Amino acid sequence: MAEFIRIYEENPNPKEIKRVVDVLQKGGLVIYPTDTVYGLGCDITNSRALEKIARIKGVKLAKANWSFICADLSNLSDYVRQIDTATFKILKRALPGPYTFILPGNTNLPKDFKKKKTVGIRVPDNAIAKALVEGLGNPIVSTSIRDEDDLLEYTTDPELIFEKWENLVDIVIDGGYGDNVASTIIDLSKGEPEVLREGKGTIDIF
Repeated sequence: MAEFIRIYEENPNPKEIKRVVDVLQKGGLVIYPTDTVYGLGCDITNSRALEKIARIKGVKLAKANWSFICADLSNLSDYVRQIDTATFKILKRALPGPYTFILPGNTNLPKDFKKKKTVGIRVPDNAIAKALVEGLGNPIVSTSIRDEDDLLEYTTDPELIFEKWENLVDIVIDGGYGDNVASTIIDLSKGEPEVLREGKGTIDIF
């Protein structure tokens, strides 16, 4: 049975953040708010936790395309091959914000992602997500929680999310109502920006 923890985005309580980080460090699964839809995540270095998410989502871990939630662009070089100035300028302009950027991965990727040629990087404009990543010390892997109802593709009400997920995860964070529009996905792995999915983030800045 999951814990249901209220955390306020304006001023995330460090004690509550630490409780969630402790669970992530032990291989727990957490549902948390971002600047778009609520995400299901775990520590990117924990194989058992990653396998659990893959089972829940019904995908093979090796084939899963999940984003890495980062606190800022400082740990980009940990996972991404050297990028040119033009690409970095795009990232600086758009992040933090409702975008997922596909970038070429490097050889330091965690072992479960070693075979990936590219990696999806997210820096959400959300203080709770940022505090979790900073507390953990490395990115959180993230996949959005879809709703079976096509009209409500993403669940936005934390209490309804808790009812649906309480037996599948360890913590559901109530960070207020989420959005129901996912991030805009931009592929920067080949140089020129290519929009793979238009979501919450405007594409006019590219």
